[in-house]
Amino acid sequence: MNSKKLRDLIFTLHRYIGLAVGLIAIIVGLTGSLLVFHSEISTFDQQRLFGTITPQGEPLPVEVVLNTVKKIYADQPDATVQRIHLPSKPNEPMNVILKTKQKEWTENYVNPYTGAILGNNLQPSFIQKSFEILYPLHYALLGGDIGYKFVGIIGLLMSFMSISGIILWPGWRKLISGFKIKWNAHPKRLYFDIHKVAGSIASVFLIFAFFTGFCWSFSEVVNPMIYTLSFSKQQPTPVSVVVAGKSPLGLKEQLQTAIAALPQGELRRIYFPTKPEEALNVAFKLPHETEDYGQSSVYLDQYSGKVLRVDSSLKVSLGDRILNSFTPLHYGTFGGLPTRIFYVFVGYIPLVLFVSGIVMWWYRYRAKVSVGHKPLDANGIAHESNTHELL
Repeated sequence: MNSKKLRDLIFTLHRYIGLAVGLIAIIVGLTGSLLVFHSEISTFDQQRLFGTITPQGEPLPVEVVLNTVKKIYADQPDATVQRIHLPSKPNEPMNVILKTKQKEWTENYVNPYTGAILGNNLQPSFIQKSFEILYPLHYALLGGDIGYKFVGIIGLLMSFMSISGIILWPGWRKLISGFKIKWNAHPKRLYFDIHKVAGSIASVFLIFAFFTGFCWSFSEVVNPMIYTLSFSKQQPTPVSVVVAGKSPLGLKEQLQTAIAALPQGELRRIYFPTKPEEALNVAFKLPHETEDYGQSSVYLDQYSGKVLRVDSSLKVSLGDRILNSFTPLHYGTFGGLPTRIFYVFVGYIPLVLFVSGIVMWWYRYRAKVSVGHKPLDANGIAHESNTHELL
């Protein structure tokens, strides 16, 4: 296959895949834009509802806060603690998350200095309700596991769209033409220019966002491939040795062991086992890490307290480094505030590309019907043989 036929094939696939997945990509992109500053918006909402926390010396031990929350649910023996999020700033609450009859994800906001329960999400505010819809809409189109896989496929197709757009970009032949918009040209040419410029600016970041989403949706397949291709060894899942008649150790004792295993880390999250054979996962943020949630963990046997595995971001395989990079690439946190702001606009690019692509397709379709497939050459409109220079 010569280069022209290959380019024509890529153009055809680019056009029709874009028409097929464009509307779904718009939903995923726009919801992603709204979620970029979810943490800051949630913090603002919490302060509006519960007031600002004033630091008062040292925070209470985590187990004290946990026991305080458990007392509230003493009449619900089936309520189970899922995880604890520790505050990343002195004026933020501690968040203890349980699974209860009322709600699968019951968040309890606690003053880390006094232990006072500030509130929960059982009667969520408008902002909380909005995020409870936006998240599953973004990653699963409100379709559960099937929707999660479907969005992953859309992510793969949109990654192809971005790569093919880079290949078809006219700036490879003349750089200035790749970034130039003729605002007074015929609408078809104008929308072509908008399409190519918007795509050229955002294509790499669209690949970051959509491809990492695909990898998460199909992690059971993608992760082993990444470890294999990077010549890395995938560590086995830590498993607790169940001891008949013995209850899990207390949180205080287990945290002491975890902190001793990663003394340079700052405690960030605690993931509690949901099954008897699962391990307790204690997450830390090391000094060099930029993500607030931390990227290092200590896994403990919940019955013996034995350290089963230590995942320090300073000592990880290439495969693990690749997988750890997915989160900052997907959320745009790798460059701090500037890239996060830019990602807000990146989320609107699928809308811009779809609308401009539809307009170009309509003009092409109308021209074929009206002039019997003859190419157009007036008002700056490219000939049929050249209009595959679209992103």
